[in-house]
Amino acid sequence: MNADPLLLAAAEHGGSKIHYAAASGVFSLTWLLIALPLAGAAVLLLGGRRTDGFGHLLGTLTSAASFVIGLVLFAGLLDRPGDDRALSQQLYSWIPVNGFRVDVGLLVDQLSVVFVLLITGVGTLIHIYSIGYMAHDPARRKFFAYMNLFLASMLLLVLGDNFLSLYAGWELVGLSSFLLIKFWEYKPAAATAANKAFYMNRVGDVGLALAIMFMFATVGSTSYADVFGSAAAGVIGYGTITAIALLLLLAACGKSGQFPLQAWLPDAMEGPTPISALIHAATMVTAGVYLIVRAGPIFNETQAARTVVVIIGAVTILIGCVIGCAYDDIKKVLAYSTVSQIGYMFLAVGLGPAGYAIGIMHLLAHGFFKAGLFLGSGSVIHAMNDDQDLRHYGGLWRYMKITWVTFGVGYLAIIGFPGFSGFFTKDRIIETAFDKGGTSGYLLGSIALLGAGITAFYMSRLFLMTFHGRPRWTTEGEHARHPHESPGSMTGPMILLAVGSLLAGGLFVLGHSLQDWLEPVAGAGVEGVHTFSPLVLTLLTLVVTAGGFAGAYVRYQLRPVEATAPPDSEVTLATVAARHDLFANTFNETVAMRPGQYLTRFLVWLDLVGVDGLVRGSAAAIGGLSGRMRRLQTGFVRSYALSMLGGAVLVVGALLLVRAG
Repeated sequence: MNADPLLLAAAEHGGSKIHYAAASGVFSLTWLLIALPLAGAAVLLLGGRRTDGFGHLLGTLTSAASFVIGLVLFAGLLDRPGDDRALSQQLYSWIPVNGFRVDVGLLVDQLSVVFVLLITGVGTLIHIYSIGYMAHDPARRKFFAYMNLFLASMLLLVLGDNFLSLYAGWELVGLSSFLLIKFWEYKPAAATAANKAFYMNRVGDVGLALAIMFMFATVGSTSYADVFGSAAAGVIGYGTITAIALLLLLAACGKSGQFPLQAWLPDAMEGPTPISALIHAATMVTAGVYLIVRAGPIFNETQAARTVVVIIGAVTILIGCVIGCAYDDIKKVLAYSTVSQIGYMFLAVGLGPAGYAIGIMHLLAHGFFKAGLFLGSGSVIHAMNDDQDLRHYGGLWRYMKITWVTFGVGYLAIIGFPGFSGFFTKDRIIETAFDKGGTSGYLLGSIALLGAGITAFYMSRLFLMTFHGRPRWTTEGEHARHPHESPGSMTGPMILLAVGSLLAGGLFVLGHSLQDWLEPVAGAGVEGVHTFSPLVLTLLTLVVTAGGFAGAYVRYQLRPVEATAPPDSEVTLATVAARHDLFANTFNETVAMRPGQYLTRFLVWLDLVGVDGLVRGSAAAIGGLSGRMRRLQTGFVRSYALSMLGGAVLVVGALLLVRAG
């Protein structure tokens, strides 16, 4: 696994040259980031029941070891000059065909290392949490094996130095998510949700595959250096590069649950809660944002594609917010909040170099508070005997004070309360959207601002219905509930994530630290004229957020909350639409699934009646003719003599007729 001698791949990326130098020293350990969790998965899957006793420990240790290596690599990058922080480690030649060669190589740079720390750091905390959460599950060892496979797949995705390696990780992430969502496959809903996630992600995966084909057909390579260099040099035509960017966007929408491929993400909540946290906070849904930022040099060359990105981000913000207001399932509310928050990230990165680093900043902060919120929801579900209905909670703060505090920190972070992570990161996205200027800037900024208010409403609704108000559960009878605090293996990671939810955003923004770190990869944002003073915009955002909180407080704290949701006949049409995911599933079934079914049925009919019918008809005709011909073969000599005489008479008769004519 020795790297090639110095590999200098110069590519225009964000306006600066990036040199991929050969990995050496501590960077020669890069391959271990993927190998350790992958080996853990292999041991647990191949070892079978013999590893049941220590499988959870092995899975957690391999994840933690990868995190330690990630910290070592991060420290190593800090010691290098700012323009020399991109190192490539070639592992082996994957596809050597004539002049075409694809190497399995890993790229450690400013962008990939922050994702490595997020994936392994938050992933390790989720592993630790899962030790307690899955303690009584008979298949716990298999669960940790799949989690290790998930981490290894995501690390391959973000560390690959070419689009084919990224694609391999992309597909393995899809496989891992399928295995984990259907982990409790004895539940029909879990199996259905896993299939739905798998199929909808295949739509996006086709986009990534076609984009890679376009790259190879145009550039003759799939390496980042060659593709990005060609894009910056204008070698790729505008139409082609726009097509590539839109196909990459399709892939990103599939993985990140963005419009119109968002319907799978809430259903994925059928898997165990730690998986919900892993998918939503540290791995799968962040892949789409990573892809767009990594492919920034492509998107920089096509304004049309960037416009589509911001439109999708803005639409998805509102979709997630509106639907989040109507659900009573605690995990599905959080799932739609993820849809909406990823929409903010898409909005940011769609603005180009001005928003790449800001989108990543919100992604990292979101990783802390969303993981904390999901793990907190798991703690509540664990205490309430797997009941996920918000209307069956209430007053839990008295019984689960650690969960209440840690969940509350995540709640304050996501609504953008001053001093918490979301206050620093989401406000920067709103500010950048307004700074775009013109009608589009006002529209995008207003949507982002409105989304902040609705987020405050539905997250306050969730928080108040869960932890405050009168208890809507009983301690007696068949449906008795005895809420209690979760064990230390679960509350410990929640506390650490709460600390990150409080401090991360401020640290990222302080002195433009994260933006400066990412500048060589993401490009330098252009400081333009502010549409609004940052202070004025911050105050406006706080007023809108306070309005959202006030609405939720009046409705769900000052008024009684019923233990059952009112039927559709007693609520507004907007609520009915939100309860049905704004009819996204109906739309997908009507536009994609039903026509596909009809096409499949027609092709089956055509195959059976046309192709098979022709074959069977020919066989039947030949068989029938053969059967009739067989009747002439009687085996009697006199029959053959009579046939010969008859034939001779016919021949003679024919000759006589010809002569007579």
